[in-house]
Amino acid sequence: MTSAGSTHDPGFEHSTALAQPILVAAAEPVKIAQGGEVRVGTASWTDPTMTAKGVFYPEGASTAEERLRYYATRFPVVEVDATYYALPREQQSKLWVERTPDGFVMDVKAHALMTGQPSEVKRLPKEIREALPEQLKEKTRIYGKDLPKELYDDVWEAFKRGVEPLREASKLGAIFLQFPRWVFPSNEARERILDAASRLGDMQLTVEFRHGSWFNEKNAERTLRFLSDNKIPYVIVDEPQGLKSSVPPVAAVTSPELAVFRFHGRRADLWEKSNIPPNERFRYLYDEDELADWAPRVAEAARSAKNVHALMNNCSGSYGTTNALQLAELLKQYQL
Repeated sequence: MTSAGSTHDPGFEHSTALAQPILVAAAEPVKIAQGGEVRVGTASWTDPTMTAKGVFYPEGASTAEERLRYYATRFPVVEVDATYYALPREQQSKLWVERTPDGFVMDVKAHALMTGQPSEVKRLPKEIREALPEQLKEKTRIYGKDLPKELYDDVWEAFKRGVEPLREASKLGAIFLQFPRWVFPSNEARERILDAASRLGDMQLTVEFRHGSWFNEKNAERTLRFLSDNKIPYVIVDEPQGLKSSVPPVAAVTSPELAVFRFHGRRADLWEKSNIPPNERFRYLYDEDELADWAPRVAEAARSAKNVHALMNNCSGSYGTTNALQLAELLKQYQL
């Protein structure tokens, strides 16, 4: 048994070899018997360790367009991470629509200001920066709670405009609201979730918690009941356990429309440390037994929800793509 802090790393510089034997077409969703469809993909297609020569993309796929077009031949879903740092632009979403086939789906991270996390002022759109109160213009980073109400509303509207081309093309999967570790179970937090659902309208919202208190003995039942009552999909996570922030791997389906699984790896040694690069924090290669433990749970979720997204967030080198292809293959035993 590998320890909780292990990276399952047989030699990161040689990880490209791991992907090659199983690089078979996985672009179609897996249709589960007596259930819905499962789309398996990764939480990034642009990480520098993933775009490095010889890792995942073929020779010659060196531009953003070429990489997304190639990725979409391998997987039917991807997560957009950039929108957490900078509000999405309509033109960029239009390009994503043009560069992906019919049926391809993009899950999009909500912007930091939408989830109680800080944003760099310089990365906000010019019109929002110019409208900031003078004391906020001088800051390097700001929080949504610092904004005047009308500017906070503008952030949400800018986000919605930015992803509208995806929604119009039926390629918008879900908006991921990932709350920081300092958001604990409370009436205020639940109201924030309902406010987000109201603002997004017909855009599908999902919620991921980053603190284990949402699922402790006192709060677990209430958390799931709240999400189920409001038909808000809960993001099921696999992540390091035994830490204060650890969210347990509860495979609960809280919406008949969508269930989401995100695999963060099990780097317990780095999980709560600050200033760790994402491609190092999530550098963990799941072994086949670990994925085999999850495959029936993913398939079972598809018997309660029409659509299931399983996203590998261990996007370091070829780890995410390797594990995504392996999980898609494991799920075939449950297909129609």
